Amino acid sequence: MDRDNYKYDPNLLAPPGAGNREAGGQQGGENQPAGATLQPRLSRMFHLPTGLSIGRYSFSAKGYRKLEVEPDLQKRASILLPHLQEPEKRFFELVATNELQRVKEFLLDNPTFNINCVNFQGVSALHIAVQNHADQMVEFLLQQPNIDIGDCVLIAIRDNDIKILQLLLNKLQEIAPGLEFVGVTNSSDFPDYVTPMILAAQCGHFEIIELLIERGHKLIKPHLPNCRCIDCVQIYELSDLLHGETLRLNLYRAVTNPAYICHSTHDPILTAFELSKELKSCATMVAEFKAAYIDLSEEISNFAVDLIACCRSTEEVDMILKNPTGVHMAGQFLYPRLKLAMDYKQKRFVAHPNTQQIVVMTWQGDFYDWKFKPFVVKLFYPFFRLLLIPLVTIMCIIMPNHSLVKHYSIPLNKMLTHTASYMVFLVIIFLESNMNKKSMKRGAPDSGLEPIIIVFVASLIWSSLRVCLIMGPMRHFAQLWNWFDLVMYVLYIVTFIFWLAASIDVQQNDQADLERKYWHHLDPTLIAEGTFAIAVVMSFFRMLNLVRLHQHMGPLQICMGKMNADIGKYLLIFALIIISFTCGTCRLYHYYEGMVQTDKSTGIQKSQEDSFVNFAGALKTYFWAIFCMSDLSSGDVVIETLPGEVENTYIVNEHSFTEAVGHTAFAIFEILIVIILLNMLVATMSTTFQKVTDNVNVEWTFGKTELYINFMHQTVLPPPLNLIPTASGVTHTLDWIHVFIKTHHEKTAKFTLTNCCYIERHPDAKMMKDFPVLMTQLVQRYFREKDVANEGNQLGEIEGIRAEIADIKGLLKEAFASFAMDLPPDQ
Repeated sequence: MDRDNYKYDPNLLAPPGAGNREAGGQQGGENQPAGATLQPRLSRMFHLPTGLSIGRYSFSAKGYRKLEVEPDLQKRASILLPHLQEPEKRFFELVATNELQRVKEFLLDNPTFNINCVNFQGVSALHIAVQNHADQMVEFLLQQPNIDIGDCVLIAIRDNDIKILQLLLNKLQEIAPGLEFVGVTNSSDFPDYVTPMILAAQCGHFEIIELLIERGHKLIKPHLPNCRCIDCVQIYELSDLLHGETLRLNLYRAVTNPAYICHSTHDPILTAFELSKELKSCATMVAEFKAAYIDLSEEISNFAVDLIACCRSTEEVDMILKNPTGVHMAGQFLYPRLKLAMDYKQKRFVAHPNTQQIVVMTWQGDFYDWKFKPFVVKLFYPFFRLLLIPLVTIMCIIMPNHSLVKHYSIPLNKMLTHTASYMVFLVIIFLESNMNKKSMKRGAPDSGLEPIIIVFVASLIWSSLRVCLIMGPMRHFAQLWNWFDLVMYVLYIVTFIFWLAASIDVQQNDQADLERKYWHHLDPTLIAEGTFAIAVVMSFFRMLNLVRLHQHMGPLQICMGKMNADIGKYLLIFALIIISFTCGTCRLYHYYEGMVQTDKSTGIQKSQEDSFVNFAGALKTYFWAIFCMSDLSSGDVVIETLPGEVENTYIVNEHSFTEAVGHTAFAIFEILIVIILLNMLVATMSTTFQKVTDNVNVEWTFGKTELYINFMHQTVLPPPLNLIPTASGVTHTLDWIHVFIKTHHEKTAKFTLTNCCYIERHPDAKMMKDFPVLMTQLVQRYFREKDVANEGNQLGEIEGIRAEIADIKGLLKEAFASFAMDLPPDQ
């Protein structure tokens, strides 16, 4: 609104009709434009000023017009920043050039000078001295009265200047004892929650962290986002969400820095595993900062990998992997730290060559020739092992300490023996499933193979149960293949139950000779055949688990597992779309169910499809439409032929609108599912395949190690021979009883409902004494390699600058030479 255009108009107070008397005009004349008499009345009614400007338009009692020039806006100072005066600028220049004597003379000449003056960026003279690493200048400024330190402590930490930091911390200690432990408010560089310890840990300055710890600085690890303790609840109630989540993220950035981990724990590898798992949990709970948490998790995992990479001998790697600290249910497994890495999904740690060297040594044992055998020999070697199984069984029972038994106790030989035995089981169930069904009577099958199958399945169940008790249910069922085995065992058990039910039914009702076509659709024999067929499919499919051991087929098997996970993600979307269309069109054609239309001229009959007549029909139609196997006539409406009004005439009626709705719904479903979602699924699976391929060594090695550990826990005798009590099994049982009754310094007998009876071995005193020494050496090597890498990068940059300078010199020489040649001889 333009206040300068407010002017007094006497016509506003004049009565109607007197507006133009002085000018001699006639009010309400013919030449007067429409609305001219209305404008003064509106002005008097609403008390409008004579001039009112809004934006680029000006309103008045005479009308409105567009302004040619925009009115000047009154300037308002909304951002107020400090500005240095000439003496202050002079003082800043003296501090920046580090002229200590002239600074002293300046302050003597200006005793009332404000030494805490700042420029428009909020930078004071002390900030400049700290940033220039001027030790003497900082010491002199700190001696001045009423000096404001501000965030100079944080700047010194960021610049890794220990000497200046000590001066600043001592000054803060003089001002107030607890002032050095808190952050700084109103800092343009750092949030108020950033304390010296947080910043030092985030920057990874090893010596500064050590200095701060000696001075009593502490760093508390943040709680998880789902924590509901009193402190976390108060933070959520008193502070905003963004502040709380940002604080948690910055604290995790501090506690996950390798420099701080090495100061705060005696086992950096264990701490790295635990923090990596916490960060992955935070990434799932705080979706807004998921990328940041994932990056931190990968960084801390790489730190553990770098530490294992610093090992220089097998003995050092062996000591790290044998450390049982932090491992739940370590049991008698030789390498508890390896099991811990598998639990935390530390794939790079497990796949590192140093770790794999120990794993492969344990896997192969003294069977050194296995890796050099041709693939064809390895493929048919289990058939040869079948001939030795009876001999191994006898020796395990009679001579458990024989060298041959120890040779067959290595995990590789266990795998070969168990595979050979499982192939026998596959042959037996293949023969059972290929029995002649035409001559088969009601009741349980009587081929003679059923008792062998039951014994085999019982031994397989006992083998899996034993491994589950040793590893623990949580660790055992973390592998999807063990869930697969569980489903397979349940199907076999259901089959055996219905075999028994069929036998009892035949004995009670005496209908063994009844033909199959008269059987009830839920006859026990039919149910047993169905469940047995599915179990046989799963039994043969289980051989795919061993493919992981092959260097070329293993990655493909892992890719297939990852793609199954992608399919699972899309199943919910598929299900929602199918159910939506099914519910909408399930009864659309219900009236036309069973109708047949006959063409009287040709005699051809056309019947109504059951696509949209009921829920089951619509669901079946849409499901098979995903694979493009539904007929295009599924949306047709068929009305039976109607008699006409005249005799021997017929009427063929058509419900076009209903048919159009059915075809439209069917077409839209095909577009959504086949064109959009299926192509999205293919693209997602391609991306998954590419990710696994890019990281194929890590993914395949991790999956292979899982299989190694499973066979390390298996018995020497394969199913069904594992049901026979052996000397080693009896020895382990007696050993547990002995440790349970008598207190032992190195072992403890434990019992839980999930793990039954097991022996927990105490850590070796010598190993626990040598482990901190080893970790100290690894940390020293880690930081040394890190410094050498940084120095190499700096030297590379310096060499690049030198090369550029040399090129510039060469160009200048050429330019001057050409310029000298162009000059006349007299010049």
